[in-house]
Amino acid sequence: MSKILYVQTSGTDTPERLYAPFILATTARAMDIEAQIYFVMKGITVVKQGAAEKIKLGNFPSLKEVMEQAIKAGVKIYSCEQSCMLLGIPRGDISPGVTVVGAATLNDLALEADAVLTF
Repeated sequence: MSKILYVQTSGTDTPERLYAPFILATTARAMDIEAQIYFVMKGITVVKQGAAEKIKLGNFPSLKEVMEQAIKAGVKIYSCEQSCMLLGIPRGDISPGVTVVGAATLNDLALEADAVLTF
């Protein structure tokens, strides 16, 4: 099975950049492609509990709804533990369905992926 890794570095301060990885990853799953999203640096602000509910652009559903659809479709979502520490976000404040992992995981995921896209 093919694998795509989406790396999200943009945070809640740029909401227009947040929908793409979830929509693309959900679409990849519908195409029977393994999809993973790794949140790093400011990107982790998106997966902090309560943050995605506050983001809604245009006629799209809230970002929380889009995130839930991605998880339901089988998209694996990761948050960088070092970024959490850097930004002072406790591990327990990360949304359910998101796995907090170390920096080496990003390297492993990138090496295993057939494609890597960054947002």
